[in-house]
Amino acid sequence: MFIIRWLLGRIILLVDFLTSPKKPNLTAQQQQSIAEQVSNLSLYQLAACPFCVKVRRALKRQGIELPIVDIKANHGAPREELVQGGGKATVPCLRIDNGSDGVTWMYESKDIINYLSNTIRS
Repeated sequence: MFIIRWLLGRIILLVDFLTSPKKPNLTAQQQQSIAEQVSNLSLYQLAACPFCVKVRRALKRQGIELPIVDIKANHGAPREELVQGGGKATVPCLRIDNGSDGVTWMYESKDIINYLSNTIRS
């Protein structure tokens, strides 16, 4: 089973690489505006997860650059942070730091894409 999952993961990454969407042509001011709006966000993900790929592609189409946290990195520390903060080890997950109001953990690729589309303005 491991070999099948590994092979499918590599196929997903190859297709994503070959069909990657283009970034929009944004001015420096627009890029800076987007960077300020997303400074409190980070995306927890796995590289070969198809739903994570879907979110990353949507980010690229919108010209949004977020810190990406792979939950397998650093001996599983990001995974533990995800479980402690969000309650489950499901990816993709958008971490929204609301400052003094705490942290919101948003799961589901469609919800993440809709949130970013409706919140971020260039």
